Amino acid sequence: MANDVRVFRELHDAVIKAVGARLFTISAMNMQEAVARRAYTSHPIDYPNTGVKEIFADEWTEHVMKGGKSFIANTTAEFVPYFPDHAQINALGCHSAMNIPVFDAGEVIGTVNLLDDEMHFAPAVAEKAEALVRQYEARLIPPLRAAL
Repeated sequence: MANDVRVFRELHDAVIKAVGARLFTISAMNMQEAVARRAYTSHPIDYPNTGVKEIFADEWTEHVMKGGKSFIANTTAEFVPYFPDHAQINALGCHSAMNIPVFDAGEVIGTVNLLDDEMHFAPAVAEKAEALVRQYEARLIPPLRAAL
């Protein structure tokens, strides 16, 4: 498990240096059980690693899990329909979100979740964040699979 945390922490550090994020989490996704399990968090009290969320059949799921595209919401209003914990997110000073899918053999098995100030995820920032996730992707697969 220590190696799992190490690769997650390395990506976290790289994201902070490259684009910044007030809240950084990594989730493992199990579409058969329709659950997401938090595998890493920058805020263990507010968002513990043991956190589990139900995956709903909604536009977010279609876009990220089935479409394989990053979800970007640069205002709270854009993510409220999909994030029931939006008040807690806002309380941490986060008013924008980006969820980047992690692929294994064409299947989305997890997401890297970045949250920050309103309007933070401009196209150039989003491109940098996505490139970092792709750079780490092969190393993210084993611990994400283990978390499922």
